[in-house]
Amino acid sequence: MSVQQSRKGLLAVGALLAFMALLAGGAARHESVTVDEVAHISAGVSYLQKLDLRMNEEHPPLAKVLAAVPLVLQRVNADYSHISWTFSGNGFNEFLGEWVFGHWLIMRWNDPYSTVLWARVPMLMITLLLGLVLYFCGRQLGGVPGGLLCLSVYVSMPAFLAFGPLVVTDVVIALFWILAVWQLPILWRSPSRGQLIKLGLTLAGAFLSKFSSGLLFFVFIAMVLSLRWRGVPEQPTDKAARRAWRRRAWINMTKATLWAAVFVYVAYLVLSWNESTDSFSAIPHFPPSPAFRRLLMPVWLYLRGLILFAVSAGSRPTYILGHSYTHGVWFYFPTLFILKSPLAFLLLLLIAVTVAIFLKRISTEKPSAIPSGMELNWRAVWVSLVVFLTAAILNRLDISIRHLTIVLALLTLLLAPLPRMLQSVRSSNLRLSSAGNWITVGLAAASLAMAVWAYPNYFPFLNSLSMGHPGYLLVNDSNLDWNQSLPAAETFVRQHGLKQVLLDEYGFSEPGAYIPEAQIWNCQEPKPSDAGQWAVVSASNIADGHNCLWLMRYPHEALAGGSMYAIQLPQTIPAAGSLGGPPLPDAYRFFGGLPGIDVRPMFVNCIRDPQQLQPTLDRIQAMFVAASQKKK
Repeated sequence: MSVQQSRKGLLAVGALLAFMALLAGGAARHESVTVDEVAHISAGVSYLQKLDLRMNEEHPPLAKVLAAVPLVLQRVNADYSHISWTFSGNGFNEFLGEWVFGHWLIMRWNDPYSTVLWARVPMLMITLLLGLVLYFCGRQLGGVPGGLLCLSVYVSMPAFLAFGPLVVTDVVIALFWILAVWQLPILWRSPSRGQLIKLGLTLAGAFLSKFSSGLLFFVFIAMVLSLRWRGVPEQPTDKAARRAWRRRAWINMTKATLWAAVFVYVAYLVLSWNESTDSFSAIPHFPPSPAFRRLLMPVWLYLRGLILFAVSAGSRPTYILGHSYTHGVWFYFPTLFILKSPLAFLLLLLIAVTVAIFLKRISTEKPSAIPSGMELNWRAVWVSLVVFLTAAILNRLDISIRHLTIVLALLTLLLAPLPRMLQSVRSSNLRLSSAGNWITVGLAAASLAMAVWAYPNYFPFLNSLSMGHPGYLLVNDSNLDWNQSLPAAETFVRQHGLKQVLLDEYGFSEPGAYIPEAQIWNCQEPKPSDAGQWAVVSASNIADGHNCLWLMRYPHEALAGGSMYAIQLPQTIPAAGSLGGPPLPDAYRFFGGLPGIDVRPMFVNCIRDPQQLQPTLDRIQAMFVAASQKKK
């Protein structure tokens, strides 16, 4: 590769990353705080200010800490004498208290717009860094053209443009997953201690980002099995040497894992230094017990978080293609991938598979689309894709396209050899090779153009395979709206000069900071006095979060690209269960798919009056016990 070609490639990389920063950053700048960010932002601030991990234990701390850095440097205000903080120090109380503490930190104690904006800056940087990693990995697989193809697809992917700047774990884990998978081949070689420490640090980054990162161990096992099934050129041919080659990989993986454990332990030790050890009661009180408890606290906290994650990651009701299900379904993520991926991306994947099959059929020798020495890297990428995708399909927690960010990043990287493959076609079919190159360039350009066209409404993006059907009839949850569209609703209120608007949001925060005119409303339970008023309803509540398809019979207007809808209610509300009227109580649906439990009023009540935290927790526990007994 010439210096000039490399320089032009880097200029193109800079332009593409700037393109993504403008689109993703510009969209996030005008969005309200999303559901999970309420808990994540405040938790990260408390980790750094108090060195206490009591909040949001069900997710590892890295993403939250990164987001909190600029806030802590600016001395963001947090009241640690507030009941939402003190209440959350006991048992499972934090599952309720973290939302109240987060709301007060963002909405009451600080300016919500600047607080959320600064928290999202590090996440946007992580998103751009992932793009840079994909380019360099893609360049090693397919040269500069391959790297630029990967980056062009990545920077225009609506899922990354929507979720990349948010204070959530999905893009952070995608970054460390790609870095870890790309380094796996060193395990079969003779890595230096520095290389193993580097891999251990990458694994630690993954383990500190999301508990599902434990799937990386299954990737390694799958790699070992795949090499027994089909070897690579660098694999020794002698049986004894091959056995030693495999043994080396296991030993190196063990060393890298131990390094990762050390880094994770140190991170948890520092961030929990001031947290009470009372929750760790396995060691009884005696003079040295405080020291033992403190030293073992990181292990306890990580294992407890892992258990909480495993419990919360169980099956829950879902909605896809117009149907509600009482549990997750295997086709949820494949369907979501097809509907929410840019059509140009899907066509590029199809072209890559077609060209690969064509080359395999016309070649009398083994195809050489993958550069020499990169076979193990290529194997690691597609094996990790198979492992993660299988886990996603088998798992019954079907919520959002954001849970497929790793799959999207890996598929993007698998496009890297396409330019090289088209070059190989040239020797046998010049016309086909030329047409393939032009189509590839055209689809990459179309993907970029689509990202501009969809700006700034990346959350509800659906490609043309949706056949014009509204999103609320096809998908659910944050695939449509995650409460980020409140500023768009406020713009509608101002434009229409409304003094009051009924709001059925997809979340449980007090919306007054964004829409002062809002009155929290449940579209399943309209009152006669609501007749003739304007209501703004989250698209996620029309058919899934709530059962409110009846509203769409009346004049309505899509907001934020279909994330929310403004509906003018009829002058007379029809009777429940009648044509054009709200549902009967036995047809109600609730946030999160909870059976017969509407948690939103409870959370809003606690936010408005934090003294209600303990009574509310008691009521929730009693309701779950009653529901469990009824089920039995």
